[in-house]
Amino acid sequence: MPGSYAGGRYLVTVTILIVDDHIAIRRGVRAILEGRGGFEVAAEAGNGAKAIDLAARHKPDVAVIDYSLPAMNGSQLTRRLREASPRTEVLVYTMHESDALVRDVLGAGARGYLLKSDADQHLIAAVEALAHQQPYFTGRVNETLLAHYLAHRGESSQLDALTCREREVVQLIAEGNSSKQVSAALAISLKTVETHRASAMHKLGLETTAALVRYAVRNKLVEP
Repeated sequence: MPGSYAGGRYLVTVTILIVDDHIAIRRGVRAILEGRGGFEVAAEAGNGAKAIDLAARHKPDVAVIDYSLPAMNGSQLTRRLREASPRTEVLVYTMHESDALVRDVLGAGARGYLLKSDADQHLIAAVEALAHQQPYFTGRVNETLLAHYLAHRGESSQLDALTCREREVVQLIAEGNSSKQVSAALAISLKTVETHRASAMHKLGLETTAALVRYAVRNKLVEP
């Protein structure tokens, strides 16, 4: 955290990265955060790829990211952000209240989970907590769920078995993209897309693309 001297005191500035594909929401989040002294929005991104680049460049203290991003959801982005900037704490905000989604983002390395409906009341407190390396959760997320996750974090799920690239392919397919479109979006060959799709379906025990889409929706990889 950068800081400065004022009135004989050392003032700490918390730097923040905002990630949301809706510019109006980014502006709203920015307005809330910048209304609190000591917060500085270092950068904004509308997609995961740009967010990773900005995180590597700015090394923000906290990243506030929407879970329902296109091509790379909040869980996948959390993993990539933590690789690009390990000191950055991640706050995921979402419309969903889902134990499975909470376990997913916790497993990815996020330390905060905020419902969008709670943002006006809790966003500043959540960022303050994460800036001091403390977890923050709203909604149905409680100490019992967090304790359950911590007690079972060594256990793996089907989703945990997927690589980051396989998750990206699954999400794009579930969003209605053809293999050719996935190939273009990820800058990989069509053959590689099909290999990742087949590998993901094998790991998940699925036999059809329709089943893959249902699985992605059920596990909040995409919005229904």
